[in-house]
Amino acid sequence: MTEPLETVTDLTELEIPYSRHLRLQNVDYHNGFNMIRMIWREGRRLTIVNLDAETAARLGAELLSWAKDNSPEN
Repeated sequence: MTEPLETVTDLTELEIPYSRHLRLQNVDYHNGFNMIRMIWREGRRLTIVNLDAETAARLGAELLSWAKDNSPEN
C-alpha cells in the first residue's frame, strides 16, 4: 500500500453570507511544504484555492485592513 502524498487537516468552517460555506484546511505535502486550502461552497459549486504562507499572510493583512476600515464601529 502506498502512503498518501499529503495530509489534510481541517482548521475551521464558516457559514458566510448568501448561503455560502467556507472551509480552511492545512495541507502538509510530506516534503516539508505546507499550504492553506480554502474551499468555497456555493450550492453544488466548489472553488478550491491553495495558498503558500507568504500569500496567506498578505491576504490576511488585506482582509484585516478592510475589516477594520468597514467595521460598524467606524
